[in-house]
Amino acid sequence: MTQNPVSQLAVTEQSDYQSPAPPSAEIICVGTELLLGDILNGNAQFLAKELAGLGIAHYYQTVVGDNPARIQQAVTIAQGRSQLLLFTGGLGPTPDDLTIETLADLFDTPLVEHPDLMADIEAKFTARGRSMPPSNRKQALLPAGALVLPNPQGTAPGIIWSPCPHLTLMTFPGVPREMQAMWRATAVPYLHSHGWVTTTIVSRMLRFWGISESALAEQVAPYLSQDNPTVAPYASKGEAKLRISVRADSTAAALAQIEPVESGLRALVGDDCYGADEDSLASVVGSLLLQRQQTVAVAESCTGGGLGQLLTDIAGSSAYFHGGVIAYDNRVKVNLLQVEATAIADQGAVSAIVAEQMALGARALLHTDWALSITGIAGPGGGTPAKPVGLVYIGLATPSGEAISYRHEFSGYRGRDWVRHLSAHSALDALRRNLL
Repeated sequence: MTQNPVSQLAVTEQSDYQSPAPPSAEIICVGTELLLGDILNGNAQFLAKELAGLGIAHYYQTVVGDNPARIQQAVTIAQGRSQLLLFTGGLGPTPDDLTIETLADLFDTPLVEHPDLMADIEAKFTARGRSMPPSNRKQALLPAGALVLPNPQGTAPGIIWSPCPHLTLMTFPGVPREMQAMWRATAVPYLHSHGWVTTTIVSRMLRFWGISESALAEQVAPYLSQDNPTVAPYASKGEAKLRISVRADSTAAALAQIEPVESGLRALVGDDCYGADEDSLASVVGSLLLQRQQTVAVAESCTGGGLGQLLTDIAGSSAYFHGGVIAYDNRVKVNLLQVEATAIADQGAVSAIVAEQMALGARALLHTDWALSITGIAGPGGGTPAKPVGLVYIGLATPSGEAISYRHEFSGYRGRDWVRHLSAHSALDALRRNLL
């Protein structure tokens, strides 16, 4: 056990924190690698969602490099507008890990070595069959008066520290797994016991395919001007979204307020709404197939297996997905999927009839109820005025043995991956709507 750990004190101490305005939190992520774009800042996203769930106001995020002067400048600015500062990164043993000593210097507080922390760090190295390097001794040096924020998974402890009135600092390592464990095990209970958590913010994200963000916003315009619940439109990778957010005294109360708004939005938009929160088109299609006890296969050209990957990303998909054929070469379309050579010669591989015959061939070959096919021009070359880059045909073979085709012309070319992404998801959406 470490000296003066917050996990022991959080449930017994009561904060005397008072603020004339509702207190707010700020996230400060330390690391030059973040500024250079070498790694994605997932820690900020995680903490932002957690703060929202706790109902703690959060208005600012800062990313700062491993530079003491700039870290202190960021803290000074944040201190003037926020009362809870959450730091990630800079707790390691290397010379550029400067968060703790920089904070101690800013608030003119000496660093104190914690012998029990040192013993804990040494024990973790011993358990791995290694000797502790001398540089790790710095991780046992914490500002005088700071509470230890234990790190059960790594060697870098954090702190919870109030260096001056109306300010609380929490530091976490940059390793997401360690940071998240420390947050859940210690930081969240501390915030609850010290009066930070008085309300909760709950959000529901409705997901849409086949409608643009602007068209969606027009359809649901009356909902966009209301307060608590608030409704806000978003768009990402061809998908439109509506986020419903509620501040309430409890999660149950928030969900009760969300339900009528969600029902109203779904009624307005209809089948363009395919799900909510963690739903994906692949998971929704999988659930519908399971409900019907039906199966699906795929035949892909320009997506090169991307559609099959989306389907098999869902656990348990073997119950309804039999497999697929990547028919990139026309000879595979003809010899394996039984596409007519004359259809390719007359209409081209990127055509409605070829997409339909590919789907029918996959259904027959793999003995499924449904089959999807995709053939298109992903670019950057290969397009013509008649068949530009971004032209895609999706085929759907139905349980009755009929075939349907859908023509898409994905404009605003953003690269091969963009066309392939939209193609695979549009194919799933076509199947979803037919299953409905």
